[in-house]
Amino acid sequence: MIKYITKRLLTAIPLLLTISFVCFVFINAIPSDPAEVALRVNQVTVISEELLEQTREEMGLNDPYLIRYFNWLIDCLRLDFGISYVNPQRTVLSEMIRGLPNTLQLACWSLVLVVVISLPVGFFCAVYKDSLFDKIMRTFIFMTTAMPAYWVGLLLMWIVSIKLDLLPTSGMSDGYKSLILPSITVALTYVSTFIRLIRTNMLENMKQDYVLYANVRGLKQSSILAKHVLRNSLHTCIVAIGMSVPQLIAGTIVVENVFAIPGLGTLCIEAIFNRDFPIIQTYVLFIGILFVSFNLLFDIIQTVIDPKLRKEF
Repeated sequence: MIKYITKRLLTAIPLLLTISFVCFVFINAIPSDPAEVALRVNQVTVISEELLEQTREEMGLNDPYLIRYFNWLIDCLRLDFGISYVNPQRTVLSEMIRGLPNTLQLACWSLVLVVVISLPVGFFCAVYKDSLFDKIMRTFIFMTTAMPAYWVGLLLMWIVSIKLDLLPTSGMSDGYKSLILPSITVALTYVSTFIRLIRTNMLENMKQDYVLYANVRGLKQSSILAKHVLRNSLHTCIVAIGMSVPQLIAGTIVVENVFAIPGLGTLCIEAIFNRDFPIIQTYVLFIGILFVSFNLLFDIIQTVIDPKLRKEF
C-alpha cells in the first residue's frame, strides 16, 4: 500500500510540472506585450520605446523563454507569484488569499447541497425504478443538465429576490443569506450528475448475487438496500465526489460574477478584462493543482477503503 501511495505521488510530480509549463505557454502566447499592458494599467500617459524596454528588463521579459519559465516556476515554489498589474501595491498571493474564503464558502455550501439532495433522491429513484417519482426526477435531471449556470442564477434572482423579495440579489453583506441562491445555482448541475450516478450504481448492485443471498437469509429489505446496496454503490462515487470539489471551485467563476460575490472567480474575470497576466496565470495554475491533488487524494482513499483494490497492492 505504501508503495502504491509513493508511486502515485511520484506520478503526480511530472503532471504538475506539465500543467505549470502549459499554463506558462498559454499565458505568454497572448498577443499582448506584458510591459505595455502593465504601463497602460498603471495609467502611464506617454509610453516611449525606452520606457517599454526598461519595463521589459525589470520584468525579465528579455530573458530566454525557458529561463523565464524556470525563474517563474522557482518563484511559484516560494509562493511568490508576482505583483498585480492593477494593484502594484498588492502581490498576486495576497489578492488570491483575499478572494479565496468567499469562494471556499460558496463551494462548501454547494457541496453540502449536492450530497444532501442527490443521495436520498438517487436512492429512492433506484428503489422505485420507473415509478412516477423516478420519471419526474429523470425529467428534472434532463432539464437541469441543459440549463447554463448563469441563466439559472438570473432566473432565481428574478423570482426569489426581485419578485418575492426573500433573499439578497448580490454581494456578501447579508452573511449566509447571500450564499443561498449562488449555492443552489452551483449545486444544480452537480445534483443531476450525482443522482444519475447513484441511481445507476444502485441498480447494478441490486442485480448482484450478494443481494439474492441476503434476501434468502431473510434480512429486511430496508437493511439490504441501506447497509449493502447503497454502501457498495457509494464506493464508485468517491473519486467523482473528490473531483467535484475542484470543479465546484472552478465552476463558481460564472456564478460569482452573476451574484457579485468577491471571490476568486470575480478576481479572475476582472484580471481577464484588465489583462492582469500574473493573476490569470496564478488562477489557472491553482485550479490545475487542485484537480491533480484531489484526484490523487480520493484515489488513495478509495484504494484504502475498497478491499478489492487493497488486495492488488
